[in-house]
Amino acid sequence: MQSRPFHGHQAAIAFILVTAMLDILSMGIVIPVLPALIEEFTGSNAQAGVINGVFVALWAGMQFLVSPVIGSLSDHYGRRPVILVSAAGLAIDGALMALAPNLWWLALARIIAGITSSSFTTVYAYMADITAPEDRARGYGLIGAAFSAGFVAGPLLGGVLGEISPRMPFWVAGALSGVAFLYGALVLPESLPPEKRMGFSWKRANPFGALRLLRSHPELSGLAVVNFLLYFAHHVFSAVFVLYAGYRYGWGAWEVGLLLALVGALDMVVQGVLTGPVVKRLGDRRTMVFGLFGGAFGIACMGLAPNGWWFTLAMLPNALWGLAMPTLQSLMTRRVSESEQGQLQGANMSVASIAGVLSPLFFGAVYSVTVGPDAWVAYPGTSLLIAAVVLLCAALIGWTVAKRAGRAEQASAIP
Repeated sequence: MQSRPFHGHQAAIAFILVTAMLDILSMGIVIPVLPALIEEFTGSNAQAGVINGVFVALWAGMQFLVSPVIGSLSDHYGRRPVILVSAAGLAIDGALMALAPNLWWLALARIIAGITSSSFTTVYAYMADITAPEDRARGYGLIGAAFSAGFVAGPLLGGVLGEISPRMPFWVAGALSGVAFLYGALVLPESLPPEKRMGFSWKRANPFGALRLLRSHPELSGLAVVNFLLYFAHHVFSAVFVLYAGYRYGWGAWEVGLLLALVGALDMVVQGVLTGPVVKRLGDRRTMVFGLFGGAFGIACMGLAPNGWWFTLAMLPNALWGLAMPTLQSLMTRRVSESEQGQLQGANMSVASIAGVLSPLFFGAVYSVTVGPDAWVAYPGTSLLIAAVVLLCAALIGWTVAKRAGRAEQASAIP
């Protein structure tokens, strides 16, 4: 089979990557300033850690409830309308956060953001529609690179705008989502032809019904556990990173935005440049495991870093876990039919959302008891060290699943 991403779908890939980048750019802008706004409302760094964790969990909780519905709707109506509605919703969310007079208003904005950003499942399903199975790791790497490009510019721009006005990043975020909507409405083609669509069913669309799909194959179940642990560890950044950097190293919005831009740039290189060659050499499974081990090592180094320079250098090995995300997605898509790709991505997002609910609450609570005069454990990097252990567990489980799958494939190949 020819490699479909390079035979007739270049324009569609370009459209979806630009749209994805604009969405992430609008979300990344608010990262350096949202925790500071929460701290302004609460008046306490430790309490802001807890509230920020609650807000991230609220966002993820909405994704858990809505993602399977979004995925099933995209299987029924097509990918394009779902992506457009999401961009419009994120534009409204930016305006709400810019006008927020209190924490309750921010909570409402986080709910809307959680619902509308659930369409990321559709972005991955879109890529599955237009690529052959053997090309999906590279395709997902390109999506990851587009996300990372948005994540490079977003926090950096947010840091600059936050120095001018703490509310300006939210206005710009909403405007960028509006641009994404207009761009998609004008140029984004539909990827799922009518003959390949599946009827909508609440049995498949509810989060628990969608999760049943992950039990349809032993390797799929194991990979779902790896997916959960990966996202659980990753949410330590959304829960405590900005507050930790300010508390531990005295970094403000500009420094944090610059550092997050570096994270995004490294991730963009790993997913957009390294994924293809590494997968070609090692295969999907070994690349996934290698990336998880590299990420565990890097985040452990970040937790043990004695100063800001060492903390920054530790991001180099930490960036390797970007290899795990596209290969994990690629391995999972091979175990379902074309008409179930949206449902699979909805189920994956549900798993990620469960992690997104539990992880920020957990890491926010851990952070709150490791800082300040009443700290139970006087080591602010404890959250990062725990995240490293979680990622190490994901690597070990991924290695076990990969070995089991390899033996099964060898056995099936024997005549």
